[in-house]
Amino acid sequence: MSRKTLFVTGGAGFIGSALIRRLIQVSDYHIVNIDKLTYAGNLESLLSVADNARYHFEQADICDAEKMTALFKQHQPSAIMHLAAESHVDRSIDGPADFVQTNLVGTYVLLEAARQYWKTLDKEAATQFRFHHISTDEVYGTLGESGLFEETTPYQPNSPYSATKAGSDHLVRAWHHTYGLPVVMTNCSNNYGPYQFPEKLIPLIINNALVGKPLPVYGKGDNIRDWLFVDDHAEALQVVLENGKLGESYNIGGFNEHTNLDVVHRVCDILDELLPDSEFCPHRNLITFVTDRPGHDQRYAIDASKINRELGWKPRETFATGLRKTVEWYINNREWNERVMDGSYQQERLGLGEHES
Repeated sequence: MSRKTLFVTGGAGFIGSALIRRLIQVSDYHIVNIDKLTYAGNLESLLSVADNARYHFEQADICDAEKMTALFKQHQPSAIMHLAAESHVDRSIDGPADFVQTNLVGTYVLLEAARQYWKTLDKEAATQFRFHHISTDEVYGTLGESGLFEETTPYQPNSPYSATKAGSDHLVRAWHHTYGLPVVMTNCSNNYGPYQFPEKLIPLIINNALVGKPLPVYGKGDNIRDWLFVDDHAEALQVVLENGKLGESYNIGGFNEHTNLDVVHRVCDILDELLPDSEFCPHRNLITFVTDRPGHDQRYAIDASKINRELGWKPRETFATGLRKTVEWYINNREWNERVMDGSYQQERLGLGEHES
């Protein structure tokens, strides 16, 4: 067993690829990226590390128990960071079966493969092993005008996506308490940043604005989210993996609450500033309000004081600095975006809507 080998499931996704880029840059871990490469998986997001001797890619489905068992035996990891998931709420409304399969069955398969592997380790290696489960704040449901999601907030998921993520959280907790599997868990708020798949709110708005297409906003645009820059999230995940207390969960948030309409306004204003000669200025004129999606949670907000208090983490980016970096990246990387969108994603309307998590 190599103490420094990590499995990252879903490593070709938005958060997974940011995590891998960070780990290759700032640590000496050997990374095995396990990804099925569904529509949202994109190896181009990992070109900067693809030739690194400490990076290895395995195209595999986490629901394939035989393959997962073989990978544990082959690579002998010291930890697994489990990010692989179907994650788009609108898609879960239109097709919940894939979410049940990947988020619930896939997590179960991984837990069992990890448990059987962990049981073969010597005492020191078994003590060091970690199963880090990465989840979402959406498992908690929705908030009113006040209050924050804490680690002790009761689960109340409202979409097929959040329900399957809640179920996967419960499985991980159960495998820890029943079998002793050494786990840590995290639940994060809405991520944004470079390399995000274009169906999510911020990249969709940026990309549509660049070509003069309508900027769709659900309902009145008054739904509130807590925004977390993806590189800050990646740093927090490493901190929890290395220092988190066994069996504990940690909420990771950006301390940046904004309505969806405010986010869209901010993106438009940055574009106006960076592209003053654009024929589409002012970009706010492109905003169009569309029918709200079913069961749209009103407000999410994370209390991230526990991870700050116990592990010393807090986000580095404000929403202003992170959003500017994000808009600049999409302006400067239009070819990446075009290649991603050239695949199976055609910006179809999903779940009566076109964006958001």
